[in-house]
Amino acid sequence: MPPLLYKGIDISHTRLEELAALADQAKPFYDWVEDRFRSVSKMTNSLNDILFSASLSKIRSGMKVCFMAINEENLPLLFDGIGRSYPHQKACYYFFSWLIRDAPQQRLAPIIQRITKESRKRRIDVEVDVLSLLIYRYRTMVKSFTWETVREVIIDRLEGSRRSLKGHEKEAVIRTALLNAVQVFYQAHGNYGIYINIEIPDRQVIIGNESFDVSVDLLDQDGECKRRILLPIKTRETEGGGHSHLFTRDIISAIDSVNVDNDQDFVVVVIIAGNWSERESMIIRQKTDHLAIINVNPNDFHTFTGHEQKRLNKFIAQVFTGKKLPRTVNMSLEGEKAV
Repeated sequence: MPPLLYKGIDISHTRLEELAALADQAKPFYDWVEDRFRSVSKMTNSLNDILFSASLSKIRSGMKVCFMAINEENLPLLFDGIGRSYPHQKACYYFFSWLIRDAPQQRLAPIIQRITKESRKRRIDVEVDVLSLLIYRYRTMVKSFTWETVREVIIDRLEGSRRSLKGHEKEAVIRTALLNAVQVFYQAHGNYGIYINIEIPDRQVIIGNESFDVSVDLLDQDGECKRRILLPIKTRETEGGGHSHLFTRDIISAIDSVNVDNDQDFVVVVIIAGNWSERESMIIRQKTDHLAIINVNPNDFHTFTGHEQKRLNKFIAQVFTGKKLPRTVNMSLEGEKAV
């Protein structure tokens, strides 16, 4: 979005823009939960109507079906404040907690741990029991479980999550752009194309001496990671030929480390720098699977540009449909054809 100016002064609320975009990525998860509750309750109503009219046992049954779907294909994702996906059962725990209870990790989790220990029941069963009881008991006070209401709650929860994860601002923007591309495809197709599921790790991937803050695991029929999408994020505040050349050399070093480690992986380079050299861009484009250049000073970087978002959406769609293979794989196939 362009800056919001008043009398020449930027009054934009960029953090809200980022959090709203991230919260919108939770809509497929909400829709998936709604479908599961419809199946269990034998109703065609909205999730809001079902949660207000269903018995405690029906709420518990619907919730348990969601928790136990861990081995299903094409599961939707739920994210923290900087766009890292939760494991499925943890995602369910947070989603239902956000509907009815604040501070699920700090306040509710210790209570559940105590009950689990004293009752000797499985933790997942205790989580389902506690959350279904809370929804049944307090639903008339909450008054709404519609997507519009839940979205506002998620924005609030994500803001708290992001505050506790300081130092990841640029990573958060890149993750949000990546998640948007993934969710655009998922909402259109209800799956991840040729991959059964995907996972977005919550920690860096280290290859040799290179680190990749953002990555995506693409899972095959056996739930194994078939290949990855690795995103080195490079920022540069200075300008000038010498700096530009060294910067490019560092990027190529990161790309080469991936190719040596596993030539089945995709590499998506994100450069955040003002007045980036077109010549240097061409060198990097020839080495990577996808290049996104955000032409701003890193200190002013708050959101992915619309043009680069559309390009990233197209790239992810090509990866999911199998129309695009890692560059190194394509090079090997071309070599075989030549022979």
